[in-house]
Amino acid sequence: MIGFELGGRYEIIERIGGGGMALVYRAHDILLNRNVAVKILRQQFANDEEFVRRFRREAQAAASLSHPNIVSVYDVGQQDDTHYIVMEYVEGRNLNDIIKERAPLQPEEAVRIAAQICDALDHAHNNQIIHRDIKPHNILIGKNGRVKVTDFGIARAVTSSTITQTGSVVGSVHYLSPEHAKGVVTGEKSDLYSLGVVLYQMVTGRLPFLGDSPISVALKHLQDGFEEPRKVNPLIPQSLENVILRAMRKNPDERYASAREMLDDLETCLNPERLHEPKITFDDIDLEETRVMPAIRGTAAALATSRSRERERNEGGESGPAFPEESEWIDEERPRRRWVKPVAALVLTGIFIALMIWGMRLARDLLKTDEVDVPYVVGLQEAVARERLAEAGLNVEEPVIYEENDEVPAGVVIAQNKMNMRVKTGSYIQLTVSSGPKLETMENFVGRKLAEAQMLLEALGVTADRIEHEEVFDDSEPGDILEQSIAPGERFDPETVRIKFTVSKGRETFPMPDLTNMTLEQALKELEQAGLKLGPGEGIAREPSYKPEGTVISQFPYMPGDPVAKGSEVTLTVSSGMLPEDAVRYTFNILISPAVAGRASQVRIEYSDATGEKIEWGTRRIEQTESFPVEVVLAPNTEAVVTIYRDGQFTDTFSVTYDEAKAGGRGVQSVPGTPAAREEQQASGPQEEIGAVQAPGRDAEQTEAGEPADSGADGGEAESGGSQAEDGHQED
Repeated sequence: MIGFELGGRYEIIERIGGGGMALVYRAHDILLNRNVAVKILRQQFANDEEFVRRFRREAQAAASLSHPNIVSVYDVGQQDDTHYIVMEYVEGRNLNDIIKERAPLQPEEAVRIAAQICDALDHAHNNQIIHRDIKPHNILIGKNGRVKVTDFGIARAVTSSTITQTGSVVGSVHYLSPEHAKGVVTGEKSDLYSLGVVLYQMVTGRLPFLGDSPISVALKHLQDGFEEPRKVNPLIPQSLENVILRAMRKNPDERYASAREMLDDLETCLNPERLHEPKITFDDIDLEETRVMPAIRGTAAALATSRSRERERNEGGESGPAFPEESEWIDEERPRRRWVKPVAALVLTGIFIALMIWGMRLARDLLKTDEVDVPYVVGLQEAVARERLAEAGLNVEEPVIYEENDEVPAGVVIAQNKMNMRVKTGSYIQLTVSSGPKLETMENFVGRKLAEAQMLLEALGVTADRIEHEEVFDDSEPGDILEQSIAPGERFDPETVRIKFTVSKGRETFPMPDLTNMTLEQALKELEQAGLKLGPGEGIAREPSYKPEGTVISQFPYMPGDPVAKGSEVTLTVSSGMLPEDAVRYTFNILISPAVAGRASQVRIEYSDATGEKIEWGTRRIEQTESFPVEVVLAPNTEAVVTIYRDGQFTDTFSVTYDEAKAGGRGVQSVPGTPAAREEQQASGPQEEIGAVQAPGRDAEQTEAGEPADSGADGGEAESGGSQAEDGHQED
């Protein structure tokens, strides 16, 4: 069937199971692009029309069930002589494999599984569907822990011809209810009995009834009692044993009334207040249990002889009662001494046999090794289990098997290879001990990025709130892991671990100082004090600038205020003292008069141009109108401004744009005295007025000559600060 396309839709991939009635395959649903399970009936059932009809009807009924604990039936079909059912594919294991691997299960796990089965049965019974074949093989446990009951409706489809083929009632004999074993009509309570057997097997690790043949096992279901669960496994709570005892009553009337009632009991049986409840008792006498019948008096041989003679007389035509022959009467009357020898021989034989038995027992006692019951140590700490076994005279087989287990704490015994039996003193018992939840191995994250470590740990199941980090200054790149709290190679539980990383946030930083407009010497001193150094090469670039020669024009790559670490490299750009080719020099010619004629005034001039803002030109003391040449430098699309302060007060301001300066400027500009000073000058006489008028004439001559009219004495009257400023501009 592998590779066969069933119904033009289901491509058979692999065989995943099978039983006496059908084979199960994993297939791919081409239409819906999903995996499904396809159950295909064996060929010996394909020719029974009644079976096929009832099978299809029951399969369709099962398909009507919709419950999270029931395997969904998607489709029912036929192709030639092949009848099939398409079902939900459950990725996981069946309960039978789990029981074989690690039974007895913990009570909590067994109750959780049984409760989900019971919930599924309640849904099915409410839809008038009886399973009739509840057993661990039909219980699937998905990887997410969800229980799925499968094979609904199959058992009801069996006909009388199928039964005669097998010679027994169809179903798993170890899980049959008594009424099912008798062949009578079964109902909902039959499923509850089977579930009770499954629960018994989960918590004890063995079946309640075993036999040499299916018939003997079925008879035990009908007649025999079973060993109570707590005698097999003392760790079972009394409340849970009560559930099993009630579910497995031979009389259906004494079982649970419904699956819902059993589910309610299961959901509360492990509550603390119920764990030690009294053991359940039943007053009714079970009519099915085996009884001792009184023996029939007389010998079988005499009865057989009498019946044989009577039959011979009837065949020979004789009538009347059958009397003994004469010889028999004679034998009865003969002396009874003939019995002595046989009796003596029998007595001697008996004595001889007794002596032989006594001798054999004596020899056996001399050679016999004491036997002890194997203590049940599952659920105990390993050390306690070893003590219990040692007290019983048993040894622990080394090495102990350690297995990861998400449900059992580390150090607790989860299985033993021998239990519920007697063994010779000194025998070895193999223990399987939980090593706790599955552990992962810690990687070495030092030198790697924090984001990468977080991503890998979260993929293992470590939540983000359990991954901590602390940032410190370090020469490593920001985000690099410097230390980790769990050493590489150490094992850890992703569900509970907390890990802390020490992460670099780079070198310690401080604000970058502003080196612009400093002289080169000042800038180098500032770098040294801050622990910084010049960039590759000389670390200094020179270029034309409007700034004075040796002035720092810019710094790279750290701008003023940027965070910078010690040892970082900085490149400085320094003015070469040469103006750019498109620069324009312009000289303001300003005539400034004292505030009051005949009285001296203090004049201070500052200017702003391409070389800087509010540059001090100088200060000069004047007693009459004098010319002040102020040279500025302009860059394209800029403006130069000269501001005049007289006697400590703002007096006037003059400006020129780059284009105006290039075209020749605005000519001579003047700052006259105050209005009150001019009126006083006019009142003092013509000579003073003429002096005041002649000043513009000198201004005109100065403008035409291109140099100040006053030099010599007037220039000599300027203060040293003004002379130094003027001389400085002359040098430029």
